[in-house]
Amino acid sequence: MTPVASSSPAPAFADETTPSTLPMAQATTADHSDVASRLADYRELFKVRVTTMVVITAWAGFYLGSMRSGISSVQPGLIETLVGIGLVSAGSSALNQALERKSDAKMIRTSDRPLPSGRINLAHGILLGLLAIAIGAVWLTLRANLLTGTLTLLTAFSYVAIYTPLKRYTPLATFIGAFPGAMPPLIGWVAARGMIEWPAVALFAILFVWQFPHFMAIAWLYREDYGRAGIKMLPVVQPDGWSTVLEALVYAVLLIPVSLLPVYLHIAGHLYGAAALLLGIFYLIYTIRFARITKAQTVLESRRYARDLLKVSVIYLPLLLTAMMLNAIGKF
Repeated sequence: MTPVASSSPAPAFADETTPSTLPMAQATTADHSDVASRLADYRELFKVRVTTMVVITAWAGFYLGSMRSGISSVQPGLIETLVGIGLVSAGSSALNQALERKSDAKMIRTSDRPLPSGRINLAHGILLGLLAIAIGAVWLTLRANLLTGTLTLLTAFSYVAIYTPLKRYTPLATFIGAFPGAMPPLIGWVAARGMIEWPAVALFAILFVWQFPHFMAIAWLYREDYGRAGIKMLPVVQPDGWSTVLEALVYAVLLIPVSLLPVYLHIAGHLYGAAALLLGIFYLIYTIRFARITKAQTVLESRRYARDLLKVSVIYLPLLLTAMMLNAIGKF
């Protein structure tokens, strides 16, 4: 007996099913696209790359603090600390973008962020930011210690409530913003040791000083954007570039002795000291080269000097911290 299905021609079967299955396939593709787009917006809102750098520098502090205590940093406390710090950093980034949504909308490089573009509404962004900060700070208090939770919360407050609005009024905002920017390794140390000590202050000092050539390169690259948005970065207020170069050079020179503090404080050995010296000289050379922005013949040439310094600054920090961790000194 011939099955009923065999009496229906293949084209008729295709014609009957295509209209119903095609919209379903399109809907599934659209759903996947929407999910991917939303995840990309959250990555931008939480500044995942910046948060990753924060977590890495905090890990260095935790590792070195654990070494000072004579214990392994490979423990549940490490993951718990980094999760808490990462949450607070992500939440701070979300609140920062909520406060800066109007100025972000005026800048080419930030106008497509989820808040100024309207893909995430303001209330949603603020709620996510506050929740991430609150959960992260409470988590650190419970899983690490009260001092770690308090310092992390104060860091978020200074970044969001002081540095962010101050950028519209004075170039000194860069100096103020360097304080919360330098806190992660100190917080990591405190999470491991439960107290603020001179080695933790040295880690803070290295990141504090490192930021200025890094920030000046960024400020020069995007000075037109900052000017349109009314953000008082140094290259906007003093566009000839000399003040920008001078600030970058002073801190690049200062970074060399500051980066050697871990040797004097017995955090790391002389191999680290040699690496820090070489890296510091390398960073300084590119900062000196950055001074050519004042005599550059074209905008492209000027931007190249700034971009090269920015790349070197991003390479410098992980290499320095890696050398410090590899040549770390144990319980002293």
